[in-house]
Amino acid sequence: MTSKGSNKHTLRWILIVLLVIALWGVFAWVYFYGYFGGFTKVKPIDTEEFAKYAGDISDITIPDSVRVIGLGEATHGNVEFQQLKLDVFKLMVEKYGVRAFALEGDYGGCEAVNRYIHGGPGTAQEAAAAIGFPIYRTKEMVQLIDWMRKYNSTAKEGEDLRLYGFDMQLYECSYHYLLEAAKTFAVPTVELEKLWDKSEGKYSASFTADQKAKVIEKVKQDLLQLNDSTTVQAVHFADMLLQNIAVGKVMDDGSKGIALRDSLMFVNTHWIMEQEEARGNECIFISGHNGHIERRHDYGTIGKAMGALLANELGKAYFAIGTDFYKATVSLPKGKSGKRRNHTFFSKDPLAEAAKQCGYETCWLDFSRISDGTTLKHQITDYTWMGDVGEGYSPLMAVLPQSYRDWVSPTLLYDGVILVTEAQPIVVLHTTEP
Repeated sequence: MTSKGSNKHTLRWILIVLLVIALWGVFAWVYFYGYFGGFTKVKPIDTEEFAKYAGDISDITIPDSVRVIGLGEATHGNVEFQQLKLDVFKLMVEKYGVRAFALEGDYGGCEAVNRYIHGGPGTAQEAAAAIGFPIYRTKEMVQLIDWMRKYNSTAKEGEDLRLYGFDMQLYECSYHYLLEAAKTFAVPTVELEKLWDKSEGKYSASFTADQKAKVIEKVKQDLLQLNDSTTVQAVHFADMLLQNIAVGKVMDDGSKGIALRDSLMFVNTHWIMEQEEARGNECIFISGHNGHIERRHDYGTIGKAMGALLANELGKAYFAIGTDFYKATVSLPKGKSGKRRNHTFFSKDPLAEAAKQCGYETCWLDFSRISDGTTLKHQITDYTWMGDVGEGYSPLMAVLPQSYRDWVSPTLLYDGVILVTEAQPIVVLHTTEP
């Protein structure tokens, strides 16, 4: 005869097993829900009609009046979007005479690359590492830098390519180049040198942000008082350091910090345009995340994204190329450890879905070529999902896939899009590798 205690023990184990099964079921549901991007249905597109308008990267056509060509990327951590930088820039150089590439990277770090592509010492891999962000320490960026150096080795005087950075989030290279320039122009550097902790390789903790800004501003004013046109880049190094300090004060303040950064990237892009105009070049090529490149993007009442500011000022003279994916396995940082991990996302973009169904690996869709009255014209003007993965990961992305998508009208944001059906993760290189 079974005792009551034995029955309770058996019931307890049955409940535990059922609970474990239920938890595994919930886990599996969350995993597959997140992996496949939820259960949102993609609006079907007529693939025959889509194929009539889809073209190759070489088909990209830029109007003569354009002064800034922007290439966006739906993610920072994919090979294909990195490779597009070279593919599209090379086309702009060969077909449209563009001679400047401005990158969403530290200005000082990009100056290190610029010196390298003009015959400076080192390797392309070391130059890429100088930009500072892991997303640029890749084989694809090395290939871009190698190509620019090779091009410059045979370019006629004044026809050389230049690389600029319009970002200010990092400061090490800009600091050292400012110090170098100040010494060259015989500007006092004693106080500037005190700011740097050589043992740590960064600003000394003994100075507040305002104290650092005061010293850098003094060096800037000393350079300006020389009234020498050759100090323009040195002054810009100082500006980058001042911008870095300003953004650092508010970067953790939500949209306020992001909006300030975008407004300063707009100012810096303008400065790059002026430098290139002085060299006789009327058009520049810029590249950054879609969110910085798209024509319409604001941060509430605080401000607008760089691309929106450019579009407001230049109108049709700003040509914005967006990118999107059907499926992307993205390399993203794992917390603050410096390690990276791959995560898979689905955009649920019907244009990307159509590209996949048509068998394209990559294709270009020029919105201006799509005839009025067609179904495709309606679908590019209507609101739809597009992928939007930044340089960060949250478990919320698996539970709520809409957190990495934007509900937008493609034609309001871009002049056309490059669609990648299956994007692969970047591999971050180490400078010690051959």
